[in-house]
Amino acid sequence: MTTKSRVIYSTGIIIANLLIITGIALVVTQVFQTVLHNLVKKQIVLKEGADVFKSWQNPAPPVYMQYYFFNVTNAQAVMLGGKPAVEEIGPYTYREYRPRENVTFLENGTKVSALSPKTFVFLRDMSSGDPEVDLITTVNIPAVAVMEQVKGSIILSSIISFGMQTIGVEMFMTRTVNELLWGFKDPLLTRLRAFKPEVEEYFGLMYKKNGTSDDEFVFHTGMQDYKDFGKIVSWNGESKMKWWSSNESNMINGSDGSSFHPLIGKNESLYIFSPDLCRSIYLTFEKDVGIKGIPAYRFSPPPEVLASPEINPANTGFCVPAGTCMGTGVLKVSVCRKGAPVVVSFPHFYQADQKYVDAIEGLSPNKDDHETYLDINPLTGFPMRACKRAQINILVDRIVGFPITKYLNQTVFPVMFINESFVIDDTSAKRVRTLLLISTIVTNFPLIIVGLGALLLGVLIILLCRSRMQKKPTAKEDTAYTQVSDKPEESCENNSNIQLKTYTST
Repeated sequence: MTTKSRVIYSTGIIIANLLIITGIALVVTQVFQTVLHNLVKKQIVLKEGADVFKSWQNPAPPVYMQYYFFNVTNAQAVMLGGKPAVEEIGPYTYREYRPRENVTFLENGTKVSALSPKTFVFLRDMSSGDPEVDLITTVNIPAVAVMEQVKGSIILSSIISFGMQTIGVEMFMTRTVNELLWGFKDPLLTRLRAFKPEVEEYFGLMYKKNGTSDDEFVFHTGMQDYKDFGKIVSWNGESKMKWWSSNESNMINGSDGSSFHPLIGKNESLYIFSPDLCRSIYLTFEKDVGIKGIPAYRFSPPPEVLASPEINPANTGFCVPAGTCMGTGVLKVSVCRKGAPVVVSFPHFYQADQKYVDAIEGLSPNKDDHETYLDINPLTGFPMRACKRAQINILVDRIVGFPITKYLNQTVFPVMFINESFVIDDTSAKRVRTLLLISTIVTNFPLIIVGLGALLLGVLIILLCRSRMQKKPTAKEDTAYTQVSDKPEESCENNSNIQLKTYTST
């Protein structure tokens, strides 16, 4: 081997070892991963002109709202103390449009305020019936709400009871899906309005919630701390609620459910504030999933979220008045529903005490159809898929002064449940996959360096071994050469003998 070759091989081996050592050092110190995470933190901020801001202001993925109703099939038997029987009717599906309006940046861009109106458009091809025609028999919610308001006064109860009998108001009503959702003129409320003008004579589960916005939010933009991205600062001018009996219960925690901070870990709890539930809830990691080729973490509410105070003492603050707690899986929200005995739960009393399921014939709670969950990409914090499921119930019981209720058993009566869902659209999914590909390359770059170093070292070792194999001839090869070199001498001697014999002969 020449001196030049030795220099080349030595230099190559040094470079290969340096690549391997450098790559391992980068893997251990996670330099590239840290750089990537810092870049993500800076990019995922709500600021004018940024792609993240545009997606937040006008969400691209379509959101669908599905309504399912519980049609009572034995109303007369229930009035006589029988067990209610219901059948699930639905879905009635609406496309939900939810752009942010009146967006204003505050405090040097660290916060942003916005209205969040929602508009619903009926989708007949994704629905099981016609909301303008289909009839539903359910609890007469306006009547129950009025009775609940006056039950403390024997005089008022007697007057209202007489008025209900006069105009034929009963405990159950039959209305179209459209009326139950978007509103109808209720005869009892109309009669009361004559005495109390502030009474709203129209009632609907979604009354005045289509195309309007009563909710004004102020959010953190994530500029000061990436973990604050999308978190609610205030709702309708309030930084906390005033309905519940403890400071912890009155806190407005988390985001509105549409955005979350990047770099999410499996050990985190994701908080969401829901005006419909009048409280914040939290979700915990459940399992790894994939959506359209994008890895995601599935988060869902654990049973402790709506557990009774005996199981989860933190829920004691949701008992209003203090000490009037309900069982696991249900939450009475009368305090934020103008006194109406509204109770919220998961559909079919999923994760609730069995007594609530057993009290109603026709319920069958299961995880696949009734669980609320959120699938979120951990690097970006972008929601990939979500299903928000909640049920509206009415607490029905006997009320003194109202003979119409004298045979009723106390029941948490299911009225309707919603399934608000979305899946990331193909265009957005493609952008996320590209971002994740770049992230994978950057994160694994140190491993690529190690691989190149190992490959270079391997090639140099092979070449070096081949070079050393081409050395001086062996002893066997020298003997063979001697034999070949002796042949000409023997040949010369033979030739001389031949020539001598020939001469002699001659």
